[in-house]
Amino acid sequence: MKILQFFQYIYLFFAVLFIYDAVSNIGVDRNRVIISFIFAALAIFMFFFRKKFRKKFENRNK
Repeated sequence: MKILQFFQYIYLFFAVLFIYDAVSNIGVDRNRVIISFIFAALAIFMFFFRKKFRKKFENRNK
């Protein structure tokens, strides 16, 4: 189960990368900024979804 917890934090890492990409391209390409923010929001959503799913799975096994 430790591997699932590790992959959960990879989503946060990608969210930070997408936010950095969006901020660095604010004045250059508006469409790229919007897409990067959407992917960042999706990555943050996936982090919390996986966290909830992992806890639910652990509680079921007890």
